[in-house]
Amino acid sequence: MSRLGICSVTLRHLDPAAVISAVAGAGLECVEWGGDVHVPPGDTTVARAVRAATLDAGLAVASYGSYYRAGHTDPGEFDAVLRSAVALGAPRVRIWAGVTGTDATPPEGRRAVVEDTRRAAALAADAGVELAYEFHRNTLTDGAAHTLRLLDEVGRAEVRTYWQPPVDLPDAEALTGLDVLGDRVAAVHAFSWWPGTTRLPLTARAPLWRRAFERLSTEGAAPLDVLLEFVPGDDERLLPREAATLRALAAV
Repeated sequence: MSRLGICSVTLRHLDPAAVISAVAGAGLECVEWGGDVHVPPGDTTVARAVRAATLDAGLAVASYGSYYRAGHTDPGEFDAVLRSAVALGAPRVRIWAGVTGTDATPPEGRRAVVEDTRRAAALAADAGVELAYEFHRNTLTDGAAHTLRLLDEVGRAEVRTYWQPPVDLPDAEALTGLDVLGDRVAAVHAFSWWPGTTRLPLTARAPLWRRAFERLSTEGAAPLDVLLEFVPGDDERLLPREAATLRALAAV
């Protein structure tokens, strides 16, 4: 029910060829290519080359992981993001919902995020690309209910959200958030952090991920991308182990 892959930011110290080799060697299926190092916004030559190399290795491009912050980044910069996404063959662009949390964002700041998301979504839709928010603290997607409210305000079906377990939130509460978001989830970032941002092997929170996959498999929507993010120590040598754990957890 889910396509398993990785965020290239996990291996940002490697070049794209080495990332592809590591991902293929670990038996994963797809890559979310990050805009921070591997596929810079606006460099369509690099994007096309990374796309070709990804496909040649039998992998898929899951998405383009941009660092565009709706309502904050210069709106003109989204054009470069979208051009790279199209050249990369990415069906989805990840964006961020502003720069402050829900409670810290004034009404005018919220309006800016909503309006800029609508604008970007219209441009992306014309190019056949969807948008999805990073699910993250210090943005307007700093909780499931907050994210659902934002998506409803934006009011465009082609804008959805990622999901990941919020930092320091117990398993039951994290999974309740996943239930709240339901079919608004476009993709999942998979990792095991505890406490705080301490990076542990995926097995450390196996019960959480097993139950998450159970929920994802019963949503009835199209298959989701579940993408490994930030393996312990950013060590590519651990990727086969972490990928094997992800496959085992997905086999619900």
